[in-house]
Amino acid sequence: MISIARTLLGLIIVLLSSAVVLGAEHGESWADRISFKGDFRLRHEEIDEEGEERLDRRRYRARLAMLTKVHPKVEINLQIASAADNPVSRNVTFDGGFQIDDIGFDLYNVDWAATSGLHVVVGKMKNPFYKVGGSALIWDGDLNPDGIAVKYHTGKFFGTVAGFSIEERSSGDESMLYATQVGTEFNIGNGSKLTAGIGYFAFTNMVGNKPFFDAGPRGNSVDLEGNYVVGYQDVELFAQLNMKVGRWPLSVFAHWVRNREASEQDTAYAVGARIGASKARGDKEFIWIYRDIEADAVVGTIIDSDFGGGGTDLSGHVFKGKIAVTDSIGFSGTFYRNSVDRFQGIEHDYNRIQLDVEFKFD
Repeated sequence: MISIARTLLGLIIVLLSSAVVLGAEHGESWADRISFKGDFRLRHEEIDEEGEERLDRRRYRARLAMLTKVHPKVEINLQIASAADNPVSRNVTFDGGFQIDDIGFDLYNVDWAATSGLHVVVGKMKNPFYKVGGSALIWDGDLNPDGIAVKYHTGKFFGTVAGFSIEERSSGDESMLYATQVGTEFNIGNGSKLTAGIGYFAFTNMVGNKPFFDAGPRGNSVDLEGNYVVGYQDVELFAQLNMKVGRWPLSVFAHWVRNREASEQDTAYAVGARIGASKARGDKEFIWIYRDIEADAVVGTIIDSDFGGGGTDLSGHVFKGKIAVTDSIGFSGTFYRNSVDRFQGIEHDYNRIQLDVEFKFD
């Protein structure tokens, strides 16, 4: 914790110093170059898995971000968050006899606006890829990858090329992720828009090595020593239609993924709909998603950690409702109705309820 605090203090000093120098050059104060935002969420959660004892717990998530413009075209992003030891969740359970909880760097990156519509991001960044309907077939929503991404968006076209470091091993066979995604947007009349695209995600040096993050296989196929026996080269197709039904915004989506390295259990898909929005006081939002994720379709350690308890080899529904009490306070409830261990074990039911209250500021 002391080293983390010292590193954080050093980064803050660098950011403040850069902002002060740039502000002096442009006749602006350091305060004009730095902005803060954050959120704090309280959650009550119940998990009822067939054959297991019912789990009832209270949790929280906290995040604080600082954005500094060190040049008209260069921004530095720094964010700290709770649950420093889990790459796919920032939730912390209220337990441990009142001990002090860990925090860690959730984001630290440089964002260079190279030309109009073109950004180069280096460091630990928010997921740079388009996630149709918030679908988590490949990524958990809390996962922020480390590496470099080049993003381009102009007119109707968008695309991303990225390389991420995942696991460095003593034998030198580092696991990397090389990825690309392209898409386009169509205006189809009456204020409706269709977004569609394709992506390719190639993970390297997986077969014969342990699952990432020491999290176990999470539904993926492994040998008797717990090592991966399948590689992962995922192709995705996605489409989302946004429209309005009366005064209500409505979006429907479909997402399909196939692992080219697997000979069976190689496919995942999701379909869903979202009606409403929860951005301003009084807004309401309702979401339904159905997912089917075969055992070796995607890497189990990095996808949604809530759906079916996390991982692959599962299917089922997600129902969510949310209301904005004010512009910065919201209540939501989510219900997961899932079937798990359909291929790797004995199929059984998994139900999860989450009740949240979230506070935001910027």
